[in-house]
Amino acid sequence: MLQKAAAVFCCLCFIGLCSCRNTKDTGIQVSSDTLSDLASMEMSSASAVSSSFPASSQAASSVAGSAAAAGSEAGSSSRAEASSSKEISSHILSSSEAQQVVSEPQTDGWTSIEDIMQDMSLHDKICQMLILSPEQLTGSARVTAADETMKQALQKLPVGGILYNTANFINKQQVREMLSEMQRCSRIPLILTCDEEGGRVNRLMQTVGTTYIGPMFGFKDMGTETAYQNAHTIAADMHALGFNTDLAPVADVWSNPDNTVIGDRAYSDSFSQAAELIPAAVRGFHDGGVATALKHFPGHGDTFADSHDGAVTVTKSLEELRKNELLPFQAGIDAGSDMVMIGHLTLTEIDPSQPAPFSARIVTELLRKELGFGGVVITDGLQMKALTNDYSSGEIAVRAVSAGVDLLLCPDEPMEAVASLQEAVTSGAVSIQRIDESVRRILSMKINRGMIKLCS
Repeated sequence: MLQKAAAVFCCLCFIGLCSCRNTKDTGIQVSSDTLSDLASMEMSSASAVSSSFPASSQAASSVAGSAAAAGSEAGSSSRAEASSSKEISSHILSSSEAQQVVSEPQTDGWTSIEDIMQDMSLHDKICQMLILSPEQLTGSARVTAADETMKQALQKLPVGGILYNTANFINKQQVREMLSEMQRCSRIPLILTCDEEGGRVNRLMQTVGTTYIGPMFGFKDMGTETAYQNAHTIAADMHALGFNTDLAPVADVWSNPDNTVIGDRAYSDSFSQAAELIPAAVRGFHDGGVATALKHFPGHGDTFADSHDGAVTVTKSLEELRKNELLPFQAGIDAGSDMVMIGHLTLTEIDPSQPAPFSARIVTELLRKELGFGGVVITDGLQMKALTNDYSSGEIAVRAVSAGVDLLLCPDEPMEAVASLQEAVTSGAVSIQRIDESVRRILSMKINRGMIKLCS
């Protein structure tokens, strides 16, 4: 029996050493027969080792690593705090060693972005350009765990990321486990995000008790170090739970005191002061472990209406925007922000015929070319009435991508959005090169922020 156990252990170690190979090339799997053998040897890990190669190879790699070096890299992942002792039986590892087994950034033998893209169908690429809520993916009323239903949903719609809200959170341990398991459900690691700005716009502070940080406007005169520390605290708390992205900071300026949709979410009511504070916040978020999204380009602070409820217009000229609203965005871009969120705003003096997410003049000419932004352009939530009052989910998706947008945030009808983009590519209305540009930017961000680990 000891010889048999040793043989199975060596087999698992071999699988771990092969963890940087593509499963389609090797065909390696942990079969049900192997699991039965483990059970017959009274090793209770049989019920916890997955039969799919990626998960089991990570587990086996952790076993081999523990035997060689007692898991020296434990804690390096953003999901390190989620206990992995459920995956490996304490019959194989001691309980203290089992707690060190962590879920490393996933790899499927990829050595470059091109490797990943060659492994993606057109459907995969288009889905990578969507961030959805877990409820949109599964059709459930409330999601607080990542289970087989979620895994099947992600196989059908392999989206680029998940947006969480307060209803998804119960306590810190539940959040850690949910996010860790969510990553295991996806072949390409996911953007895991929520709106955690501080003040009245927070999802974790009010539910699971992460460090409360008040409205950013309240700190406007406390300098760049405070802006950095606030962002770092928020980011570190998010990172400890498994999040890798925050839809923050707000780069809008509260220049109109009658504006309530932005209000004290802004870092300042002064354009020049905001341009000093926003870069510090970007650095704080990054150092705390999450990617950032400057919002809501090209500036929502001097508006009266709320894009959640209907159309919002900005009447300023491009020259006025350059001197004022664009300053914090330019500063945040120069500081290395990963994403810029396009607001559902219609700029009457620049492109009066359509909202900003549909405008190549704003997305491509102004943001990319003039401000020099090479990162990911993401929409604001696409369930807002500023767009849905006049456009279908399919129209929104095609028009936004045509304008240069990379990520579509929670389209009202995700399947329609995907189908419309696929049809647009097939018909030639949107080129495959345009799709590939966005996918490359998204994957590049995931690699740069440690979500995807490439094989050397």
